[in-house]
Amino acid sequence: MFAAPARSAALSAGLGRRAASTIAQKYSSAVFSAALNKSPQVLTKVQTELNAIQSAVKSTPELSAFIHNPTLSTKDRAAALPSLYAAAGKEPVSDITKNLFVVLSENGRLVETEGVIEGFNELVAGYKGELNVTITSAAPLPKDIQTRLEASLKQSQAAQQAKSLKITNKVSHPLSLSLSRQIVNISCPSL
Repeated sequence: MFAAPARSAALSAGLGRRAASTIAQKYSSAVFSAALNKSPQVLTKVQTELNAIQSAVKSTPELSAFIHNPTLSTKDRAAALPSLYAAAGKEPVSDITKNLFVVLSENGRLVETEGVIEGFNELVAGYKGELNVTITSAAPLPKDIQTRLEASLKQSQAAQQAKSLKITNKVSHPLSLSLSRQIVNISCPSL
């Protein structure tokens, strides 16, 4: 009796996440453009503020509940935003950061906060010439295989164009490489 609604809710939740990723990217791009148009120093300040807010949301149950509560009215969300700004640090929050959260709040998109911040950080890394590579494997890679992969990656055209290269090994399945926004599936029996 309850299985059908639960199944449809689970399916729609998955679709919502996929669509939300696109929505988060649009907000990320807008904030990135606004900050960069002001100055590179403002871009760095906004990044620092957003990362502090993201850390606070992850570590503070009240902030996490606020961000993820779709039942709050627009008025209640607006009234709670100063507590979110306070999580960014002792200095006053930039207008760009405030405007981002006002717009997310008014549009009922505060739940997209984590995706927006991750997307923003990717854009900033690209602007700074950083290449973040995540190697995803079912188990931690043996040192020799990881060393061979890193050597191959460092010789790639993308890595040679980057100012810095950060390689991390994440345990999951299947084996894949994530080069900033590109994912290369290299599921194969031998490396």
